[in-house]
Amino acid sequence: MAIKVTLRQKAISKGRQSLYLDFYPAIPHPVTGEPTRREFLGLYIFGKLDKEGKLDKKINKKLSPLNQVHDFNTRNLADQKRQKIENQINKPEIYTGYEKEQLKIKEQGERDFVHYFKSIADKRKASNHDNWVSAYNYLETFTKGNLKFADLNEKFCNEFKEYLLTTKSNKSSKITLAQNSAVSYFNKLKAALKQAYKDGYLRTDLNAKIEPIKQAETRRNFLTIEELNSLVKTECNNPLLKRAALFSALTGLRFSDIKNLVWSEIHHSVENGFSIHFTQQKTKGVEVLPISEQAYSLLGEPGTGEQKVFPLLKYSAYENKHLYQWIGAAGITKDITFHCFRHTFATLQLSKGTDIYTVSKMLGHRELKTTQIYAKIIDQTKRQAADKIKLDL
Repeated sequence: MAIKVTLRQKAISKGRQSLYLDFYPAIPHPVTGEPTRREFLGLYIFGKLDKEGKLDKKINKKLSPLNQVHDFNTRNLADQKRQKIENQINKPEIYTGYEKEQLKIKEQGERDFVHYFKSIADKRKASNHDNWVSAYNYLETFTKGNLKFADLNEKFCNEFKEYLLTTKSNKSSKITLAQNSAVSYFNKLKAALKQAYKDGYLRTDLNAKIEPIKQAETRRNFLTIEELNSLVKTECNNPLLKRAALFSALTGLRFSDIKNLVWSEIHHSVENGFSIHFTQQKTKGVEVLPISEQAYSLLGEPGTGEQKVFPLLKYSAYENKHLYQWIGAAGITKDITFHCFRHTFATLQLSKGTDIYTVSKMLGHRELKTTQIYAKIIDQTKRQAADKIKLDL
């Protein structure tokens, strides 16, 4: 039996009519496989259609000339699509290809998004892997490890966003997950959605429709030059960690870039001194970073080629314990993480008069506004300094 495809309309906002195709009898839905009679075309007209699917002449005459032209062109486009789909369905030699395409769409919809997300996380071994794994763990918990591509929609994404903003940081904790952690994990979901659209698993760019979580402004702790010198004089249970942290304070490099630094990336010339030529792990930007002789001296015995400059450097709870003990032994009571040594580089450079544009380039920031956060810290420090001198007036 031939399937009849008719062009029909449905009233929407502002007096417009949304155009759709009416199938009789019903055909399988391209994603769910369930019988369906409708397929909306994403097209609208200002007038109306008659029973035969043509423009209603009486109503069309009442429209503005511009709207008349719009309706004429839109209705013709819709009818071309109707004719094409009717031919695909009813002509056997074309229907086979159409059927295969619908089957492919259905199969992709049945695939598991959680498994797909994990496959992306596994590929990020060299960059931000821990963050991807954490995001995967929260997604797996929220979905109970099962989510079909066909069930991915804006509603699910917004519900997962709300979950990240209200869930606990771990099973035994009473503390809600930090907002900026939620920001990071939700961004991983958006990145996976973007990749899934590129890979053909999603028919629409769902990532573009989803608003990210707003970044919370955080306090960026840093060390003064006096505190830094105190750390230089204080022994650390992990000498490698100490050298790497001080190297970060003198260069502004992230932990990931220091960990992956190899000797072939260290350069020297008589005119320009020492420099590092490398690709940032976070931004993938290719950088040339001048470093001081003092920073170079922290690298230790020179190696060759692809040998790591800081071999066996690890980031873990155990190594963090050595970091906290070293900071405490130096008499520093601030909450300092390894990344704070990068903050220290930025704030010390700005306080010593280096212009913000140069500091931004040395940090490898893509946008100047990212570096301006450090300028605010300097302004606060100046404010506090101004209030230290008081007279008995």
